[in-house]
Amino acid sequence: MRRRGDPFADQEAGERAVEERPLAVRLRQAQFSDFEDVAALKDRFGLGRDTQENWWRLWRQNPAMAVAKSRLSMGWVLETERGIVGYQGSIPLLYRFGDRALIVATGTSLVVEPAYRARSIGLLASFYRQTGVDLALITTAIPSVGEVSKALGAHALPQQDYDTVLFWILDPHEFATAVAMRLGFKGRTGAAATFWGSLILRTEMRVRRSPLGAKPPLRVTEIPVKDIGEEFQAFWTRKIGEQPRLMAERSPLCLRWHFTIPGTAATTAVLCCYRCERLMGYAILRHRIDRRTGMRKCLLADMLAEHDDSTVIASLLEAAYANALAAGDHVLEVMGLPRNIRQILMARNPYQRKYPAPSFLYKVKDQGLAQTLADENAWYASAFDGDTTLAP
Repeated sequence: MRRRGDPFADQEAGERAVEERPLAVRLRQAQFSDFEDVAALKDRFGLGRDTQENWWRLWRQNPAMAVAKSRLSMGWVLETERGIVGYQGSIPLLYRFGDRALIVATGTSLVVEPAYRARSIGLLASFYRQTGVDLALITTAIPSVGEVSKALGAHALPQQDYDTVLFWILDPHEFATAVAMRLGFKGRTGAAATFWGSLILRTEMRVRRSPLGAKPPLRVTEIPVKDIGEEFQAFWTRKIGEQPRLMAERSPLCLRWHFTIPGTAATTAVLCCYRCERLMGYAILRHRIDRRTGMRKCLLADMLAEHDDSTVIASLLEAAYANALAAGDHVLEVMGLPRNIRQILMARNPYQRKYPAPSFLYKVKDQGLAQTLADENAWYASAFDGDTTLAP
């Protein structure tokens, strides 16, 4: 899974950047008129080009904007006389903690030209100190950003296994090919690495005997994002009444907004799990192709089950596995989710990989809420949080 928001993203692109003596630079809030400069900056350093339609979605059609009591920032830029040399985006989101509605800002796409990276702290400080929000979070921080964030008063998510990604290999040969490419093997060396890697994976997978691949215990159907409707609202109302946990808003309006992304090459599938015609849970999958390796990935972008029902979760995971296979994906990935849900997934023998440092960081203004959120049971954190599943 690619990490976004890296000010040192794509080392090769950074090496190609022209090194110049730093010019006078000023920090200011980002504006819509900055789109072209920011898009070009992100593209130069491997974060991919955005679209004006997506900016309109994130900062004009955003449901959080409609309920905010004050103007919310869309981010900050570092600017010289030659243009923008640094950027930190800020996306407002609606959250719930029990019956309490919150405005949360999530950081996105931190990127800075090499000559100005000492000024990255100003971008991060502006993000964490912004007004009009109850909580600021970054969910894709690299170690250097994490250290600066902690110096600015942010805390790591109190769930130690959050940064351990669970994954199931669906196509050993293609997976081995992508890994060999990522490691820089080419030509005959790459072919040999792919052959032996694929052989080892197939043998190891037979030994692991992952139980995935069975028929879901409960009925699961697939719908398009646009058909997320009233039964989801009834389910969401029941879900937030179970116990107070910090959860991103999942009303039908917010779900449709979140997963209707202009200009994206990824596709989205919504899986609905029923018991006696009652919606008991859902999973949302994003199918995409890794630009660097060509690997086809399926990310479990969101999953909720009434009372965290293990049968519902098992049904959704089986359906997700079948959906990923049918889509021709090479791997199915899961990031985050509370510990009790991860234990259900672990029973299906996933592979695991861990990021080198905590990537989910947050800062709360209300001290009472800060004390509550020090307990991992107060969170329902997943790939749905932050900018992981909001980007094209």
